[in-house]
This record gives sequence, C-alpha cells and structure tokens, in this order.
Amino acid sequence: MDDITPRRRLLGRLLVWGSAALMAAVFALLALSEFNYITLEFETWRPALYAYMLWATCLCIAQVVLHGEQGKRTLFILPAVLFVVAMVVFPLIFALGIAFSNWNLSSPDGRSFNGFDNVVQMWNDPFYWNALTNMVWYTLAILVEYAIAFGLALLLASQIRARKFFRVAFLLPLMLSPVAVSWMVGKSMLEIRFGPLARLARELGWDTPSFFGSAEIARATIMMMDAWTFIPFMMIMLLAGLQAIPRELQEAAHVDGASPWRSFWEVTFPLMLPVSITAILIRIIFKLKLADIIINVTSGGPGGATDSVTSFIFREYRDRSNVGYGTLLAIVYLVLIVIAITIFMKLVDRWMNPRY
Repeated sequence: MDDITPRRRLLGRLLVWGSAALMAAVFALLALSEFNYITLEFETWRPALYAYMLWATCLCIAQVVLHGEQGKRTLFILPAVLFVVAMVVFPLIFALGIAFSNWNLSSPDGRSFNGFDNVVQMWNDPFYWNALTNMVWYTLAILVEYAIAFGLALLLASQIRARKFFRVAFLLPLMLSPVAVSWMVGKSMLEIRFGPLARLARELGWDTPSFFGSAEIARATIMMMDAWTFIPFMMIMLLAGLQAIPRELQEAAHVDGASPWRSFWEVTFPLMLPVSITAILIRIIFKLKLADIIINVTSGGPGGATDSVTSFIFREYRDRSNVGYGTLLAIVYLVLIVIAITIFMKLVDRWMNPRY
C-alpha cells in the first residue's frame, strides 16, 4: 500500500481544487460576457476548452498523487470519461442554451434569449407533429422488415442450391449508401417521365404513374426504399443466430413428430428471441435517424407527407436558418427517443423474464 504523506495529499488537493476554481472562473466570465454583463475580447468559448483541458490534466495527475498505484489504475478509465463529458455533456448544455434562444442565421441581430417561445412554436407546429406521426409509421414498418428478414435468413440457412451466391446478392443493398439508393432508385428508376418503373406502370395501365404524387404512395415508396437498404442488415444478424442453434434440437423435434411450423414456433423462434430483439432494437435506432433518402428524393413532400423528424429539423437549419428552433426540436426528439427506447427495453425484459 502506498504511503501518502500529508504534504503530498495537500498537493493533490490543490491541483484538483485550484484547477477547478480556475475553470469555474473562466466559465463564469464567459457566461457574463455572453449575456452582455461584461465585455471581453474573446469571441468564442475557446478559453473554456483550455481551462477544461487544464482541469482534466490536473485531475489525472492528482489521482496518482493522492492514491498512488490505485490512482494509476484509475487512469485507464478517467481520460475516457473526461472525453465523453467534453464531447457529449458540454455540447448538450450548450444546445440547451441555444434551444431557448432566437437565433436565425439570416438575421443581423444575432442570438437573443426568448424564453419558451420556441416551445410554444413547436406545440403549435403541425408540420413537426406530422413528422412525429410519420416516424410512428416508419418505425412500425420494422415489423414487416423483420418478418421478411427472418424469412430470408431461414431460406439461406437451409440447404438450397447457390446458397453462397444468394447470400452475397441479398447483401448488396447494404453495401450501398442510402444516398446512392435514393438517387439510383428514387431519382432514376422511379422518375415519372423516363424512369423504367414508370414506363412499366404505364404499360400496365397506370395513366399517371407518380410514385411521389400522393401522400400514401410517397410514404410507402420511402418505406420500401429504406427497407430494401436495411433488410439485409437484419437478415445477416438473424442468419448468424440461426447458425448458432444446435442442429440436435431441431432433429429432436423432428423425431418427436413435430411439424416444420411447430418446430419453428416452439424451438427455433424462442431460441432466436435474444438475437431478434437485438436486431430490431438496432434497426429502430437506424430508423429513427432516417433522413438522407427523404431529403434526396422528396424533401419531405408532398406537403410534408414523407417528412421524418430528422429531415424536418435538417430543413429548419438549411432552408430557414432557424438554429434556435431547430435545436429545440432536436433536443425534444432526443428526449422522446430515450423515453421510447427505455419503455421498449422494459417491455421486452418483462416479456422475456416474467416475474410471478
């Protein structure tokens, strides 16, 4: 055990609290300057970054000074924690300040605090609520994607001809970026005048084959393009899970006289539940970030019918330069995502581990 002398302990505490006091003073001065209580020559918050880096360095050194070998072991984790705080916590705090501000990049007045005006605007914004409703439909479509992915995984796990070829072929859409898919399919194949699918639709009797003309068809088309891109991702995870199931279990069910459907429902599907939940959860996370296909193909149209929350926030920034309102929408969306994912995980836990 290390022998920590009182003088060494005092030095460690001075390092921590002295650097912390300096950082707090820098933050306070910059905050007062931000609200025009004092005037400083600094135009950015860069001094706060330097003060934080100084405090983080002193904190790491103080761990060794105060705790010796135990402090050295702490250094394997502490820098990563400090990095996460710098890259996640501080930007969130700064974003909260922007969310309650009137900050339009096209306005010469700059940023000003406006209280809860952005909240009131969000509450009365029908386009934002429409985007949230669309996200519900987009997320529910994951159930269909999961069923298709499971069917493909079962097919590829069976002894069929050219199985390796089909595995590679089904994975090709996952190798393309959503931007490439949106231009290759949405802008080329589904183009209303010269696109091959539009021509085929005219040949089959569809007089005006507009895949993005009505709200329902446009939303369904976006769902299909997004599903075509990400179903292979779920398929490969489910296929890995199927291949990990011992073959003896399925052979035992067959010997006991179970039909293929009953063997699947009572043996394969329960064993696949952990993998299925993981695949669905990761797919939900990807789906909640859906924006690139929508932005490139429809820009949220017609009339916001295909908007996701992410694409709507993007257009608030890009088209309207409304940084304050867009930041508030993003923070509210983040809170909703955290709540929804937490509820989803609680429900899954209760379903898979019932407590009597």
